[in-house]
Amino acid sequence: MTSPPAVRCTALRHAFGETVAVDGLDLEIATGRVFGLLGPNGAGKTTAIRMITTLLPVKTGSVEVFGLDVSHRRMAVRRLIGYVPQQLSADGTLSGRENVALFARLFDVPRRTRAEQVDSALDAVGLLKEADRPASGYSGGMIRRLELAQALVSSPRLLILDEPTIGLDPIARASVWERIEQIRLETGMTVLVTTHYMDEAEQYCERIALMHRGRIRAEGSPAELETDLGPGSTLDDVFRAVTGDQLEGGGIRDVRAARRTARRLG
Repeated sequence: MTSPPAVRCTALRHAFGETVAVDGLDLEIATGRVFGLLGPNGAGKTTAIRMITTLLPVKTGSVEVFGLDVSHRRMAVRRLIGYVPQQLSADGTLSGRENVALFARLFDVPRRTRAEQVDSALDAVGLLKEADRPASGYSGGMIRRLELAQALVSSPRLLILDEPTIGLDPIARASVWERIEQIRLETGMTVLVTTHYMDEAEQYCERIALMHRGRIRAEGSPAELETDLGPGSTLDDVFRAVTGDQLEGGGIRDVRAARRTARRLG
């Protein structure tokens, strides 16, 4: 029997009043992959993620996480997920260890193994030596790795990262991604990430979906998307082509056809 995908969204829709944030989203993420959900601000990415993580109710369509319907198996789904949101989630008045221990309790990590799992999560992100320092003294990169440890302490099968390296310098960004990749390779964990850094998406994501105005406009590996747009295209080019204001419908193939027409017309 074939195992279910890590995430499956079918005809997913969500509106805030008259504003439709997610509009008929169909999305499938294979287990063990690093999947990038890209798009401009307001594309609907965070709203979709909040439904996947059970933080928003699914009113139209469906979401399954490892075959579990999030509308009916909310707590079971939460036990499978680690989530690092855009907003700061670490408490600066607590030590690194205390922050991670708090999340261990929130995720019902058994008391008999809690201390071991806290240390393991801190070690995985390279913060074990700094664990007893107040988080208020951590650098931006260390804070982001601490938040990663908070998400990892429950040994999730699916790690969801919403702009995990926003505002970090290139060295800190690389450090965060090195830890993510190391943990994924060791555990087989699935990773769903949103980012505005196209170099990150190109280097680390095995598959990408470009979202615009609540819908998926293009999907494939970075190389496939670049090739589909045309010779010499970069992922930045693909992003701009697919999410530009001139694109109301269709997708990357419409942009490619327009480019070909423009070349013919000189």
